[in-house]
Order: sequence, then C-alpha cells, then structure tokens
Amino acid sequence: MIRPVLASACAALLCAAAPAFAAEPAPSAAAAAPADPARLAAARQTVDYIFPLGTYARLMNGTMDKMMDSIMDSTMQMPVKDIAGISGVDTDKLGSASLAEIMAIYDPAYKERMRVSTRTMMAEMATLMTEFEPEIRDGLATAYAIRFDTGQLRDLNTFFATPTGKAYAAESYMIMMSPEVMTKMQAFMPKFMQMMPAIVEKVKAATAQMPPPRHYGDLSDAEKGKLAKVLGISRKELDKSEAAKAAQSE
Repeated sequence: MIRPVLASACAALLCAAAPAFAAEPAPSAAAAAPADPARLAAARQTVDYIFPLGTYARLMNGTMDKMMDSIMDSTMQMPVKDIAGISGVDTDKLGSASLAEIMAIYDPAYKERMRVSTRTMMAEMATLMTEFEPEIRDGLATAYAIRFDTGQLRDLNTFFATPTGKAYAAESYMIMMSPEVMTKMQAFMPKFMQMMPAIVEKVKAATAQMPPPRHYGDLSDAEKGKLAKVLGISRKELDKSEAAKAAQSE
C-alpha cells in the first residue's frame, strides 16, 4: 500500500523540481526560431546566475528530504476512505481510520522504512537530475533568449551582478521549494484526494459520447500484425500474451 503513495509523492516532487518553464505553453513558430548568438550568450549568463551548476544537488540534499517527510506525513494522516474513493469503491462502510493507523498494524516499522525509502529515492533522483542539469541549463538559456531581447537580458544580468541581485538569483529557485511555501502546498493533496471521485465522474461524463477503447479481440488481422510489429514481437507471441491476459481477467 505504501509503495504507490511513495511513488506518487516522488513523482510530484520531481515535477515540482523541474524549472517553471516546463509548464509553459510552447512558443509560436516564430518565437521558437533559434536566437541570435549575442542574445543566447546573454541568456546563458542569466542562467549562470539563476540556475548554476549544482542547483539540483543543493535542492535535493536536505530540502527535498524535508519536503518529502512533510508530504508523506500529511498523506499518511488521510482517512483511507478518501483514498479508496479515488478508485470508485463504495466508501460508506469504511471507517475513519487513517492510512497511518492501518500501516502501523501491517508494518510497525513503516515510519522508518518510509524515511529510508524516501532518502534512497531522493539520492537516486538527485544523481539523475544532476546528470541532466547541463541540458536543463541549455533549455533555460534558449527559453530566456526567446522571451527576452538582448537589452532586457543585459538589464537582468546587470541587476544579478549587484549584491542584492546575486542574493536574489541564488535563492529565486530555491524559494519556490522552501518550507514556507511547501507547507502551504500540503493542503493540496488531501483536498485533491477528496475531490478525485467527483473528478472521475466528470471525466466519465465528458467522455461518455466517445467510443469505448477496443480490446485485442476487436482488432482486425492487419491491426494485430501492426501491433506485433510495433511491439517487436511475433504475431504468435502477441496472440499468446493477449490470450493469457484474457484468461486472467475472467
């Protein structure tokens, strides 16, 4: 039970740790044209201030651990009926016990196990994210070069070169992940879990007029052959695999 919760929380943290530009809509074709060298050079200088090499290590070593502990503590205090409601289970007969109360019965060492698990996952995520950091910096530089002209970038870099600018640039990204901000975000997960059953029903209503997804048996021979090719297996192997799945679901 704890693994899906842990994996979901880590995925959420990974998304939160990505630079904000990732959430923005793609620029227009004209805006996406390669920036001129001078503009891109100025943008790289900006990125050196706001997202220097080692930012992910700084973020993950301590900050993310504390955030993860806080998020998991908050999640574990949620009533199981709220979590079960996501899958459409009838929760009327479920009590008000929290996930933590149930886990304490199944696994008395769950808190320490969870702490060790999160520390291990955070360490591995830090290694992976640090590996990709140069590419992220390149993406940020391009994004800044697209959104700001050379004069604006020069103004930013002039400010970042001042004592106040350096202090702001060094903390601008970290502030979004600070305990002061993240404690306010903790209320999101319980509220989201409570709303999920209603959200699921709205999704069902919104897609009610769409044809249902097809099963393997609904596919034509040509489509089955195409699927086998895409998966890199023979048609015989695919037929056998799908037959086994069908037998398990009966």
